[in-house]
Amino acid sequence: MNNFLIDAHLDLAMNAIEWNRDLRKPVFEIRQRESGMGDKPDRGNGTVAFPELRKGNVGLVVATQIARFVAPGSSLPGWNSPEIAWGITQAQLAWYRAMEDLGEMVQITGAAGLEKHLTRWADESLPAEQKPLGYILSLEGADSLVNLSYLEKAYEKGLRACGPAHYGPGRYAPGTGMTEGFTETGKDLLREMDNLQMILDVTHLTDKGFNEATKLYKGPVWASHHNCRALVNHQRQLTDEQIRILIERGAVIGGVLDCWMLMNDWERGINKPAESGISLEKLIDHYDHICQIAGNSKHIA
Repeated sequence: MNNFLIDAHLDLAMNAIEWNRDLRKPVFEIRQRESGMGDKPDRGNGTVAFPELRKGNVGLVVATQIARFVAPGSSLPGWNSPEIAWGITQAQLAWYRAMEDLGEMVQITGAAGLEKHLTRWADESLPAEQKPLGYILSLEGADSLVNLSYLEKAYEKGLRACGPAHYGPGRYAPGTGMTEGFTETGKDLLREMDNLQMILDVTHLTDKGFNEATKLYKGPVWASHHNCRALVNHQRQLTDEQIRILIERGAVIGGVLDCWMLMNDWERGINKPAESGISLEKLIDHYDHICQIAGNSKHIA
């Protein structure tokens, strides 16, 4: 099997439901349909759809459920109660299930399913359109878990990875832009995840939260979408010490294509990638930095 690729973080269901995109269509058709729309930023500039993933030989993705709870007065986008957020994640799950019914996707929940999926993708006699996209279900931000019993409900539905934090305050752990660590309920969440042998995604954790999580959590860890603070100085990025901790845990670190994570002092709405010298080579610089710390290439993705 040549060049089989994994994307460690795709908000596919949110993209389909909240942006009203039929991801079975090619990117060009999706962009055409969004021509002239201004309800969301970057309408008409989508980059991900099933045909393009198949063309790129991206056969396995970590596909998210995502729905943030926001307290009154918050300027962050989100939902007004954990129960509403849970409902949104279940709508996203229903979309994944519909894609499975159509043969477009297949959920991977364990080693046996993964081996079967890899075998199918290695079969060169099958045309690409007959190969379903494998997906590992991940929860980005745990706010939608109404209480800890909902983690087990989610696991029964196939959830295998969880990042407890996202942006701003969180019911279990604060995220990007914050400084505090896990709530007591958040620490209980880590213990429950450990009991279920889930994957902990450290993405979006604060520095304090990262330290708490990597000390408390004993199971497998990854950083699904992170770059390096040594190259772009922002709290959202990984420090060299955090990278070393992840390497010691056997973790894999996925890169991020956000321009503000590839260049210091990026100004949203003002700077433009081409004019600022931002290209894929900038991301490779981050990969290289991790490789130099690790002494190998086994921890980058």
